[in-house]
Amino acid sequence: MRDSTIARNYAEALFALATKAGNLDGWGALFMGLSDAIQGNVKLQNFMAAPQVSSVQKKQVIEKAFGGKLPQPMMRFVQKLIDNRRQTLLPEISVEYANLVDERANRVHAQVTVARETSDADRAAIAAQLTARLGKTVVPHMVVNPAILGGVVVKVGDTVMDGSLRKRLTTLRTRLMAAR
Repeated sequence: MRDSTIARNYAEALFALATKAGNLDGWGALFMGLSDAIQGNVKLQNFMAAPQVSSVQKKQVIEKAFGGKLPQPMMRFVQKLIDNRRQTLLPEISVEYANLVDERANRVHAQVTVARETSDADRAAIAAQLTARLGKTVVPHMVVNPAILGGVVVKVGDTVMDGSLRKRLTTLRTRLMAAR
C-alpha cells in the first residue's frame, strides 16, 4: 500500500474517535500540534524513525512528552501507530484528517493568485463569489504575483480558473495573429 492510502486509513480511524468525542476541530489541532512538535525537533524525529529503538521506548517518550496534553483515546491511537511502525506517517495522517474535516464541513481550500495585495473586503468578496460558484465554503489562500497583471487565478484541487489579464491578453494576441 502507498503511504497516502495508509495515512488516509489511519486518519479515518482518528476521525471516528474525534467524532465520538464530539470535537473534530479540537482533535485536529491537537494532532497537528503533535505532528508539528515531532517534525520540528530533529532529535525526536530521528528517535521516532530509528528502527533500533523499541516501540516501548518510543511510547514512553511520547507519553512523557504529551501525556497530559492529549486526550487518552488519542494517546492510545498514537501508541497504536508506534506499535504498527507507522509513526513516521504523522504529518500525512494530519493532512488527511484535515481533509476529512473539510469534507464533513463542505469546505474547500483555494489558492487565489492576485496581481497586488487585496483588502479584507476584496478577500471576502472573492471568497463569497467562489463559494457561490462552487457550492462549498471556500477558504481562500491569497498569493500575490504581479506577473498576472490583473484579475485572479484560482486553483481548487486540480481545477484552475484563470481570469488573469495576462491570459486575456494572450488569448487576444492569438486571435489577432490567426485573423491575419
